[in-house]
Amino acid sequence: MNAPRRARTLPAIVGQPWSDEFSPRVPHPISTVRRALRTGRYSVSAELFPAYCSSVTQPETAPAVASTPPARSSIAVIAAVAVTVLAWASAFVAIRYVGHSFAPGPLALGRLLVGSIGLGLLVLVRRTWVRPTRREWLLIALCGVAWFAVYNVALNAAEQSVDAGTTAMLVNIGPVLIALLAGALLGEGFPKWLLIGAAVACAGAVLIGYATARPGGAPGSPEADLLGVLLCLVAAVTYAIGVLAQKPVLGRLPALQVTWLACTIGMVVCLPFAPGLVHDLSVASLPATAGLVYLGAVPTALAFSTWAYALARTNAGRLGVSTYLAPPLTIVLSAVLLAELPAWLAVVGGVICLIGVALSRRR
Repeated sequence: MNAPRRARTLPAIVGQPWSDEFSPRVPHPISTVRRALRTGRYSVSAELFPAYCSSVTQPETAPAVASTPPARSSIAVIAAVAVTVLAWASAFVAIRYVGHSFAPGPLALGRLLVGSIGLGLLVLVRRTWVRPTRREWLLIALCGVAWFAVYNVALNAAEQSVDAGTTAMLVNIGPVLIALLAGALLGEGFPKWLLIGAAVACAGAVLIGYATARPGGAPGSPEADLLGVLLCLVAAVTYAIGVLAQKPVLGRLPALQVTWLACTIGMVVCLPFAPGLVHDLSVASLPATAGLVYLGAVPTALAFSTWAYALARTNAGRLGVSTYLAPPLTIVLSAVLLAELPAWLAVVGGVICLIGVALSRRR
């Protein structure tokens, strides 16, 4: 009698293997990946890097972590989620602060350099490596160029004129763009709730842009211009492109390996900014330099590990909701640390964007 065939679980196919239990070593049909993309279920924060941002639902039969007592495990998961979301939120504030001492390109290179070193050390500790195919290399390269290189440069440039809270709210429309691009490029169509959510999120983005891009900004907020708002949207688009590029790859390759490769490729693309980085480091203050190192070590490397730990031990759909806290936390941190607040109309637009993202995730 033939052995029972192992059921294919959606998380393993679309790139959720945060532990060895969820690390398939055989490719899965691309049609299944397309069905996953069609649902539009992705995490929200712009600081979510590709390997750790899937918010599809884990299988009910996910293996338990037997070596850790339930109560202690729950506390550890909550702590991991808290560290991750706080790190992602703080990244926007740190970029805004460090941006006064580092130009956008050199700042991106410095962050990716530190992040690549940190992620590389984690890869060495895990000692898990799967050789990518030629097609997988191309997709990883696209992810590295779009999400890690262009995204970081655009985000850094945007925060030269747009405050951290407004930037976080604008980039937060990324999940809607992912679903729309999947429908257009993969031929998966446009479900009703996706179109409704996209329209609501677009309205919120327009409201944020109107409140932010006026000459002189709003009372109590930093000056902003239309270019800064557009750069935020460029960051959101490249975020979406990066997710679509790496999703099929994560069906076979370990998530940490994919993220490190993409980060390293992004760093290589940013190498032309090396002379600027050397110059900025020579004149930057110690706190600014520490902020650059923080961006690479904490929101990039550490947050990957804590998100992976939590995602391997809890329901990913519920866990993805926690990323909605990133923009409000960014606004609070920006007010406390930088004495900056978005225009009140921009905050209203941010809430509308969040509602649109939530609606687009309905079936």
